[in-house]
Amino acid sequence: MVKKIVIIGPESTGKSTLCKQLAAHFNTIWCPEYAREYLLSNGTDYSYDDLLTIAKGQINLEDKFTMEINNKSREVFPMLFIDTDLYVMKVWCEYVFEKCHSYIIKEIASRQYDLYLLCNIDLPWIKDELREYPDEQPRRELYRLYKDILTNQKVPFVVINGLEEERINKAVDAVNAFLADPSIIRNLPI
Repeated sequence: MVKKIVIIGPESTGKSTLCKQLAAHFNTIWCPEYAREYLLSNGTDYSYDDLLTIAKGQINLEDKFTMEINNKSREVFPMLFIDTDLYVMKVWCEYVFEKCHSYIIKEIASRQYDLYLLCNIDLPWIKDELREYPDEQPRRELYRLYKDILTNQKVPFVVINGLEEERINKAVDAVNAFLADPSIIRNLPI
């Protein structure tokens, strides 16, 4: 069975980089964030309905990569690192539009994950064509929203902070601890 580990957090917190590094370290693959591909193709002037399209695209992409791991189970470690999930879509909908599609809520309730790695906002914000929140206050607000969501759900999570090598080392340690004994994650300091 594929272990699914989601890397989550506000924009510009190193989620994609961490996914790539973890997949390489654990000899597996990772699922990119569908929103990036969608917005690069369709523009950044998105609507509430676009977020539903992005959510469905994310689910389809995640399912595709899960099947790929199942098909390669002898070649790669059966673990998938996922760059964001529907919690991100929920926060995005509510933060920007103050409402959330029922599809997103239903999918959150039905999908199963094994571990969350919450990326802290301690990395410098880096501008790119898709990022919206360079100011410290929205980044803190968004981080707090993610942490509250993760605190109030049943899947274990670990906060990942630090710069460069410290960050990947903490993430690798968290994944190794989880693989050794999933119950230990609830006892790690966050």
